[in-house]
Amino acid sequence: MAELKTKKNNNDVMAFLQAIPEARKREDAIALMQMMWEATGQDPVMWGTAIVGFDQYHYKYESGHEADMCLIGFSPRKQNLTLYLTQDFDKYEKLLSKLGKHKTSKACIYINKLDDIDTAVLKNLIAETYKNEKKKLKK
Repeated sequence: MAELKTKKNNNDVMAFLQAIPEARKREDAIALMQMMWEATGQDPVMWGTAIVGFDQYHYKYESGHEADMCLIGFSPRKQNLTLYLTQDFDKYEKLLSKLGKHKTSKACIYINKLDDIDTAVLKNLIAETYKNEKKKLKK
């Protein structure tokens, strides 16, 4: 089995964010980090080379594959800001309908820039998903 690349590490989160070449994306990424820090009370940690994560959980698939991953996080990708918040977007349909310009996949929200969305709704979405994902772990 291939070794998992997305592991928690001690790389400097601020150095990673400050190295983002595009000023708008760098500013948005720092703002996202602040929102997630406020919602979780957890310090940001690098996961792999490009994900800023908060808190963590352990998962194990029926196949036997298991690992740790951040509970929520984001990555300032070249094409967009990718947010890892939940795999249960149906539960947050009302909030997502008010968010603004975004796309979703099974486990991600894609935003081009924070100016495209309502950041108050995003803050609420981050807080709600974190709280609910944390509750799932306690079951």
